This record gives sequence, C-alpha cells and structure tokens, in this order.
Amino acid sequence: MSLAEGVLQLVEETAMREKAQRVKLVVLEIGRLSSVEPDAMRFCFEAVANGGIAQGAALEIIDMPGEGWCMTCSSKVPMEASYDACPRCGGYQVQATGGMEMRVREIEIE
Repeated sequence: MSLAEGVLQLVEETAMREKAQRVKLVVLEIGRLSSVEPDAMRFCFEAVANGGIAQGAALEIIDMPGEGWCMTCSSKVPMEASYDACPRCGGYQVQATGGMEMRVREIEIE
C-alpha cells in the first residue's frame, strides 16, 4: 500500500505542477526481482487514488526482466528470481544487476 501511495504522491505532484484537471494514465516499470506484485499494485493504486485527481486513471505495468552477473562463469544471465542458479553453469553466485527497479515511466494528464 505504501508503494502505491508513493506512486500516487509523485503523480499528484506532477499533475498539480502541470495544472492538470485529471490523470488519465500512469505507466509503471516494475522489475521481476523488485518483490512488487503487479496485481497487488493495481489494486492498491486504485484504492489510494479513489477520490483524487487520479481516480479512474488507467495503470499500465511494464514487466522488466531480471538480469544478473554470474561470478562463477563470468556471464551476464537472465534471472527469474533473486536466488536462482545460473542458467549457464548452475552456480549460485549470481549478483542481480537489473530487474530490481520500480519507476514511473509516463503520466498522461489532461
């Protein structure tokens, strides 16, 4: 819920700065390794936006793939979960390098 409130605060500040009447669309990038569940974010965003300038705004979520660096085989590898083994060598010394982020990519206002 607090993540949704943070996103809403950023959206509302932007809308007020731009003197918008309402927010139509919010686009979020959420990394697979971020521990943020997209469906939960949709539900919470709708709940916290109720009654405000972003009420009824569409929330589009872009899934950002996980990525890591395997220290065993010195390879850049895709990751589905934080503690997965390296898909190339099977080693567990994989350091996440991408897919941990959550950010507002776009806000459409009118």
